[in-house]
Amino acid sequence: MDQPDPKNGSGLILSVTEPMRSFLAIASGDLRLSEELRGIASDLSSKNTVSYKLLRAIWTGSDPLTRPGLLGLFSGSDFVFTSPKPREKSEELKMRLLKLKEIAERKEYAELVKDITPKKQVEEPFSSYKDQLGFGLHVGLTMFTGYLVGYASFRALFNRNPALSAAGGILGLVLAMLVETLLFIIKTSKDDQIQSSKSFTPSFTPTTKKNQ
Repeated sequence: MDQPDPKNGSGLILSVTEPMRSFLAIASGDLRLSEELRGIASDLSSKNTVSYKLLRAIWTGSDPLTRPGLLGLFSGSDFVFTSPKPREKSEELKMRLLKLKEIAERKEYAELVKDITPKKQVEEPFSSYKDQLGFGLHVGLTMFTGYLVGYASFRALFNRNPALSAAGGILGLVLAMLVETLLFIIKTSKDDQIQSSKSFTPSFTPTTKKNQ
């Protein structure tokens, strides 16, 4: 049978009873035990708890004729449960928790000031009648200008041919409409990007003072 390692005091922990204390006091002077076990027995005799492995190692090495029975030695003793050591959080987890805390603080602040902070109004293109009318006139003027330029160009190129001049005017009108459509798409995409960047920029970031 393998002997327990006297240096290993981990494992099951028991509360020390008077029979245990008396046995340990006697075992501290038992020459059958090694010097190490006698020192452990002397130290444990003044403690309120004892490791089962150490107590059994001392009991196993003591005189079988004088030592108490193992069941009688454990009679009246209770198990002592110790709380496990809390796990240390990794740096990555700490950073993630810090970010979540900051997000929660921002949401909490937004809830507190939502009744007193004016809502941001999103400017939509052509949201007013004036904008719609202005855009329509601008498109009409551009198309008319394109028609005149195309008509005059084809008239000069094809010796004042009415049919070709009209075709040139229509071509100029279509090109002007395409240019206006392209400019409108570019302007709308830029407005969307500006609005998105504004919505992602926090207006207030709560700061927490740390004690140095």
